[in-house]
Amino acid sequence: MSDAVLRREPPLRPEFERTVVDAGPIGDVARPLSAWERLTDQTALRRTVLLLAIALLWEGYARWLDNPLVFPTFSDTILALWDGIRNDGLPTMAWVSLSTLLQGYVVAVVLAVVMTSVAVSTRIGNDLLSTLTSMFNPLPAIALLPIAMLWFGLGTVSLTFVLVHAVLWPLALNMHSGFMAVPETLRMAGRNYGLSGLRYVFGILIPAAFPAILTGLKIGWAFAWRTLIAAELVFGVSSGKGGLGWFIFQNRNELYIDKVFAGLVVVILIGLFIENVVFRWIEGHTVRHWGMLR
Repeated sequence: MSDAVLRREPPLRPEFERTVVDAGPIGDVARPLSAWERLTDQTALRRTVLLLAIALLWEGYARWLDNPLVFPTFSDTILALWDGIRNDGLPTMAWVSLSTLLQGYVVAVVLAVVMTSVAVSTRIGNDLLSTLTSMFNPLPAIALLPIAMLWFGLGTVSLTFVLVHAVLWPLALNMHSGFMAVPETLRMAGRNYGLSGLRYVFGILIPAAFPAILTGLKIGWAFAWRTLIAAELVFGVSSGKGGLGWFIFQNRNELYIDKVFAGLVVVILIGLFIENVVFRWIEGHTVRHWGMLR
């Protein structure tokens, strides 16, 4: 091969310069949001609009149906709610229901933590928890109400027993699933620091599995709230007293259907408050703050 071929220079390519084209609003991360975008970005505002739309549909359908004994209007329900607050002791009944629910809920959470801690620490505990959840999780809590009345009589203890059953098994199942999904690297890090027993559970497993635990807490709350209202209907009939369930049942017997709907509205409002304020606050200060959720 000749020296001319070996010394051949690479071809020269012409140089050119491109002008920068304005990208416009698309892809401009620094573009200020419009007033409409700022409004629609507010979660509370969007949900409030949805609730107002549901109220308008309710009012329109009830007026078209024109049968207050079957389906009262939204405006009549609000008036009945105000009358129940002023004259029927509705806030006191709501507090009776909430205080009973909190007792059963706290007991169930403590039992779930203990049972799941034993389950993730020993094989026998794991087998025991799996067996118990398979047995009792499909069992409706309200089905245990006759047995609770036979064992504990009419009172808060029977309601607490039913609520513990409603919360314990779904919460324990979610906690156990969350613990099993903890990465092995975190487990090894905890063991390298000499953590074991409850220190290992509270220092490593619970923070890593908290998204699943929070989901279990929400599910347990929903189960407990529904079970409590259903149980209070029976306890109200039996003992002549109770919370929101008794308020609903009593007004149904007297054909005050607007007050029945008012009691249902209180149940819904309490559920919305717990879900969108209490649990959202917990979520914002834990899993979202830790970057575990979007």
